[in-house]
Amino acid sequence: MEPTQIMRILLRRWWLVLLPVIVAGVFVVPDLLARPSGSTGFNVTIRYTAAQVLEAIPQRDGDYQDVWLASELTVNAFTDWIGGSRFLAAVRDALAAKGATFPIDGLGFGADAEKSVGRIDIGWHDPDELTAITTAVVNVLTGQNGAVFPQLGGVNAQVQLLDTPQVVPAPPPLTSRIGPVLRLFVALAGGVLLAIAFDSLDPVIRRRDQINRQMLRVLGTVPRQS
Repeated sequence: MEPTQIMRILLRRWWLVLLPVIVAGVFVVPDLLARPSGSTGFNVTIRYTAAQVLEAIPQRDGDYQDVWLASELTVNAFTDWIGGSRFLAAVRDALAAKGATFPIDGLGFGADAEKSVGRIDIGWHDPDELTAITTAVVNVLTGQNGAVFPQLGGVNAQVQLLDTPQVVPAPPPLTSRIGPVLRLFVALAGGVLLAIAFDSLDPVIRRRDQINRQMLRVLGTVPRQS
């Protein structure tokens, strides 16, 4: 089917194209109006670097390049530790020691590393509780790593935060932002297909090209009365 033919169909059956869009809009608009205006969660990002205390390494050989490589390996090891259950249990104990009573079941930490810089992403529904969780995470990260890794010789590695963690509202999920537009687009596509299908089932012949497609000749035409 040629593009010009499709355009004629859409112009003639425009009401069929709009009908699914209107029906979808009846459901989309109330969903948009009922959506809460505030954030449904909060995020915080902790960026840090870490290195083994040089005095804890006896008879160290090498240059500063070895120090940077050791820092990268330390941060990578911390990334694996942060994503495990032992780190979560340590954070839970740190919160309990500070008198926190809220449960953190289901809490997870997103951990990543790029060379000597580590990153921890935390999401939570309450900003005050997330602030307490962030403090507990920093305390565990800086004060309990020596007991986890025997390579450190029982001495905590030096951990330095690269910036002050800030609790910020979490952006809405991508699905909730593009979901209404996607539903309207699907409805529009369905309307186009509906118009084309309805036109193909219509037995009325209106144009010369419709007769030509039937392998018939036009013997004469009657002009439209003005």
